Amino acid sequence: MAKASEVKNGNILRFNGELLQVEEFLHRTPGNLRAFYQARMRNVKSGKLVEYRFRTDEEVTIARVETNNYQYLYEDGDSLVVMDNETYDQHNIPKALFGPAVKFLKEGINVIIAFESEEPIMGQLPASAELEVTYTEPAVKGDTSTNALKSATVETGAEIRVPLFINIGDKVKVDTATGAYVERVKA
Repeated sequence: MAKASEVKNGNILRFNGELLQVEEFLHRTPGNLRAFYQARMRNVKSGKLVEYRFRTDEEVTIARVETNNYQYLYEDGDSLVVMDNETYDQHNIPKALFGPAVKFLKEGINVIIAFESEEPIMGQLPASAELEVTYTEPAVKGDTSTNALKSATVETGAEIRVPLFINIGDKVKVDTATGAYVERVKA
């Protein structure tokens, strides 16, 4: 157990039976009232935002979270099989931990996974992924209006919007958080 005064931004707390990541933790001293800590926390599993006021001497449980790099091997139903880069141990991780970005996951890519007492609680992909375009409509000659986009399917099966000059076989860099086209990768 730790005191509320020891909590920092980014800590993961076990609070009311849930795991919450602290996004903002402020010390408030309103006029002639007692000081308190105002916390904005996000539920690790559901993503819901929670606000709470802690007394300065209130006891909190800071969860011990281990974060490590893993290599994505393959998909197995509703989970992903990843391998520890140092011990070569394999783990099954629920797909839901990665959110919508899971559609840009390519075999062999390194991901970051956080464990809290042997239970995976968070998964994070790299900020961008380089993927090959497997299908897109050919551009019509003369159709060069500024910032025109067309649909394209990448090697993972995800659909993204790309500029008209992108063709089948081109490699593109995709922002995994938003699914937006970043740039064409030169071979």
